[in-house]
Amino acid sequence: MAAFLTAFAMGLVGSFHCVGMCGPIALSLPINSDSFLSKFSGALLYNAGRIITYSVFGLLFGSIGKTIALFGYQQWLSIILGVLIIAFIILPKKMSVFNSNNFLLSRLSKLRERLGKLLLKKNYSSLFSIGLLNGLLPCGLVYMAVAGAIAAGDVFKSIFFMAFFGLGTLPMMWGIAFFGNFININMRQKIRKAYPYMMMLMACMLIVRGMGLGIPYLSPKVNTEKKIIYNCCVKPK
Repeated sequence: MAAFLTAFAMGLVGSFHCVGMCGPIALSLPINSDSFLSKFSGALLYNAGRIITYSVFGLLFGSIGKTIALFGYQQWLSIILGVLIIAFIILPKKMSVFNSNNFLLSRLSKLRERLGKLLLKKNYSSLFSIGLLNGLLPCGLVYMAVAGAIAAGDVFKSIFFMAFFGLGTLPMMWGIAFFGNFININMRQKIRKAYPYMMMLMACMLIVRGMGLGIPYLSPKVNTEKKIIYNCCVKPK
């Protein structure tokens, strides 16, 4: 439960960063403003789509984490992910090699084109679809959450980790879609400056967790999953 609360807090604090990144999309949503119910449900549908996409990320990357955990390398995985996050913070240009990848750029261009078409359609299905696609847009905050989901070492925990992360972003992103842009530029700039520190904290938590220092919830002792697999799979004579 502690991991899920951490994911929720990450989404809640990080959602201020989302104002600058995804705020323009939320402000452009084709929401019917004729009634309170239409605005409320429209904003909710958009965010439901985002949370579902994040949960699917949890399923996909959680499967990877589970496979690695079965071989007893979960602690090493946690440390490596933490180190990679720190590397992205310290050496952003060196680690952004994928940004110039033509294949990824073409896919991103098609995704934005699809989003543009959906923004012109004023119905509930479009709002939900925009949310689904919005969750696929490149975002450092989501990458950080995915790292935590992979380190969970369990598919269901990873799904719930990403779902709680998405729920953490819900109040702010729903508020933008419903009320409009209510955070000034100065506040956004201050939040963006604090964003790398939040990522660094997450990276340190992953590294400490992987060290297995015996600290409850934060850094549990190294598990014995290989022994568990052996006991479960090998029948006694």
